[in-house]
Amino acid sequence: MADPAPFPRLFSPFVLGGREVRNRIVFTAHHTHLGGDEPTPELAAYYEARARGGAGLIVSEACGVHDSGFFAAHMIQGHRPAAIPGFRAIAEACHRHDALILGQLFHPGREVRVKADGVTQVAVGPSAVPGERSRVMPRVMSKALIASVVEGYGITAGHMAQAGYDGVEILASQGYLPAQFLSPAINLRDDRYGGSRENRLRFLREALAAVRSAIGTRILGIRISTDSRAHDAHGDDETIAYLRMLEDDGVIDFVSLVQGSASSLGSSVHIVPPMEWEAGYVIEAAARVKAAIGLPVIVTGRINQPQIAEQVLARGQADLVGMTRAQIADPEMASKARQGRSDDIRACIGCNQACSGHGLHGMAISCIQHPASGRELRWGSPAPTARPRRIMVVGAGPAGLKAAAVAAARGHQVTLYERERRAGGQVRLAERLPGRAEFGGLTTNLLRECALAGVVMVLGETIDAERVRREAPDAVVLATGARPYRPEIEGAQEARVHDAWQVIADEANIGSSVVIADTRADWIAMGTAEKLALAGCRVRLCTTGIAPGETLQQYVRDSLAGRLHSAGVEVIPYARLFGIDDTTAYFQHVVTGEAMVLEETDSLVLSLGHSAESALEDALAGWEGEVVAVGDCLSPRTAEEAVYEGFRAGFSL
Repeated sequence: MADPAPFPRLFSPFVLGGREVRNRIVFTAHHTHLGGDEPTPELAAYYEARARGGAGLIVSEACGVHDSGFFAAHMIQGHRPAAIPGFRAIAEACHRHDALILGQLFHPGREVRVKADGVTQVAVGPSAVPGERSRVMPRVMSKALIASVVEGYGITAGHMAQAGYDGVEILASQGYLPAQFLSPAINLRDDRYGGSRENRLRFLREALAAVRSAIGTRILGIRISTDSRAHDAHGDDETIAYLRMLEDDGVIDFVSLVQGSASSLGSSVHIVPPMEWEAGYVIEAAARVKAAIGLPVIVTGRINQPQIAEQVLARGQADLVGMTRAQIADPEMASKARQGRSDDIRACIGCNQACSGHGLHGMAISCIQHPASGRELRWGSPAPTARPRRIMVVGAGPAGLKAAAVAAARGHQVTLYERERRAGGQVRLAERLPGRAEFGGLTTNLLRECALAGVVMVLGETIDAERVRREAPDAVVLATGARPYRPEIEGAQEARVHDAWQVIADEANIGSSVVIADTRADWIAMGTAEKLALAGCRVRLCTTGIAPGETLQQYVRDSLAGRLHSAGVEVIPYARLFGIDDTTAYFQHVVTGEAMVLEETDSLVLSLGHSAESALEDALAGWEGEVVAVGDCLSPRTAEEAVYEGFRAGFSL
């Protein structure tokens, strides 16, 4: 067994509900969209990768406990017997690698935001109080329905126990049904389930009793928000009071602490906090709860490095640590930390693009840094090549770095060329924007992958077609990127016009009043607007979309939108750029075509997308070697597509 000395507390065992967890690392529950009504082989492979990678405890994703709780497509209906074989496959996959497996029991209550068969489902809740985010008026739960849902918790838990799970967790956090009963602002009932704190806790107590009866001595815990950060939720003091009451009941074995609530756009950001939130920012709140109760505590919330987790345990702030996105980004995170290979860990950067971002669009989970996440059955272990080749990769942005790393790891001889003196491509710009410094970790991680794989890197050299022909590699991967799109703009000769790249790199004289023209509705225009506003500029952000950041996943977009508001940025939607002169920018309303005149404009900043750098690809037309284009030089998109295509190229060469 490897020496756990670098992190002695993190890799010490812990007894939870009478069962020993081999270490303190938890892979907490999250919706993957890898399942259907029942767990799938893809979902079992996803959990097995984290168990094999060293996680001590895995909590599988939220499972529906009742037909009244339809929440999203691809949600496992755990109360139906058909789910048992899939649960059994997950349990066996985790147990093969000595990880404990718990299941999460879930009912959304009023927080229903999707349709089934094209129509909005009936949402239910303790009272007829609508959610700000879901915009649904729930139907008041009758006592008969409450009893049926409580029974459903027990039935679902029983199915998991029958399948071999080590226990279950009830999701009572983040504004879902049990939390709705706990909140005096949402639960307005005047019967035995509302009014007093004792009554508001009754629903959760009954659900816990039903579950305990179904699972016997297996592990039973709850997940609850220390602070929901919502206008209509219970706060810290209420959370502690509820937990003390449950502790006195003696029915639960642990508490898993999170923050946030699904009830509003602002509070839902904390369900999966993006990179602007400090790593481990929930820890202090969790420590206050732990100090007030005697139950074992799991803490989660942007804990992406083993050093942070070890410190939490050393300070007695929690007993186990949820490191979920850390293990989505690197399934072997735990094993690497245990072996003293912390520098080899592919650290999560909190971008949220392919984990929660995919889920919010109803797609299967992945990671922009590690496309094999969620695709384990297809790409879990790239096989060594049977035919080593000489590979030339041109361009050391995310696409080129990933292609080089994967190809070299498979046994190819890979040389990576970059015309700049530093690797990173557009990541070097992204990391300069407010709140996005951590995005630079993408380059750091990819460079480490290249070094471990033995990639030869040559910086500061421009590669042309003649050089390729002279060196005659077996294959060339083109990752030459893109440049800002600069169309002809009426009046541009008379005005100061810059692209967003120039502004981000501090290469533009923009004056004190700036208009930004945005057609991408992504982070570039929003980040540029915030940068300029924080520098003291008057900023008007004009987007062709209905709002800035329209293409971004919700938690990142909403967080950025709040910061733009705080910075005083004026947002103008439905605005198409028409022209510019020395003092005025001219736009059209994208629907009506009416003029939108923005006077007192010192500079116009363009965020209009990118044009592919395809000159080398064109020059190599007809060359006898294999040419593969990846990333923005193929078609300008995002870092996720760049890494994905680089991975796929390295996998297939």
